[in-house]
Amino acid sequence: MALMLAPMQIEEGYSMDRVAIVGNGVMAQGIASVCIIHGYEVSIISRSELNIQSSRNNILRMSKKVVAKNKMDVCSDDLVNKLSFSCSFEDISNCGIIIESVTEDLMVKQKVLKSIEQYRCVDSIVATNTSSISITELASYSKTPESFIGLHFFNPAPVMALTEIVKGMLTSDECIDKTFKFATSLEKSPVIVEDSPGFVVNRLLIPMINEAINALSEGVASALDIDSAMKLGANHPIGPLSLADLIGNDVCLSILDSLHQETGDQKYRASPLLRKMVRANVLGRKTKKGFFNY
Repeated sequence: MALMLAPMQIEEGYSMDRVAIVGNGVMAQGIASVCIIHGYEVSIISRSELNIQSSRNNILRMSKKVVAKNKMDVCSDDLVNKLSFSCSFEDISNCGIIIESVTEDLMVKQKVLKSIEQYRCVDSIVATNTSSISITELASYSKTPESFIGLHFFNPAPVMALTEIVKGMLTSDECIDKTFKFATSLEKSPVIVEDSPGFVVNRLLIPMINEAINALSEGVASALDIDSAMKLGANHPIGPLSLADLIGNDVCLSILDSLHQETGDQKYRASPLLRKMVRANVLGRKTKKGFFNY
């Protein structure tokens, strides 16, 4: 039987067993699931009450599925009791770690981080789940950039083992250490990364996806055959176009644009087909239509 790790306790006299997650999308729900499974109390800060009940149902459903699959000693009632929702940033004030997981848009993140700064505890860690935006730039909106860090989960968060811990220019060693302990308490395998465009995974992965989209647009092969070729020829568990649909074509485009802007390197120029699909709201699994239908 798998053991549930206890929430991390910090020597300074306060506990990090309370986690605030700002955002209510797919990634935020996945991160919330991981946290409640491993004993943390989670407060999701949502901008609207409209989707709270469906989000709650999604989180509990995926959590129970993971618990059953891994035969974890976790009671269903505990999962329910550890999850709460709020539309007020005031509810982050007693949380040891605050994870921003809103849309991959710099202006949106700036606004959210400024709101977080008004209510967070001075000793708390603020982590962003960005997949490509500079941690150092986002930390500039914090009064304590030494306690600001990147904590990049991968989709689906309850399944993927990796987290990238990204240190900004001013992130302290203490913050890195606490975040590393937090990630391992979630039974994740963290890697520590410098603040560099795309970090590690997306710097390597997203250009491959982009090239697969270029190959499709040039008629090199069908979407199904491109994916089959990479699965059978490179032993990838999922083809690049299916993976784009899973990540979200809008997210892939955002990462490519960020890489292109940060580096100026033309190898990161997004495929016109990808841009066209995003404009048409053909985003992949979340819209039921992407390179494949769902």
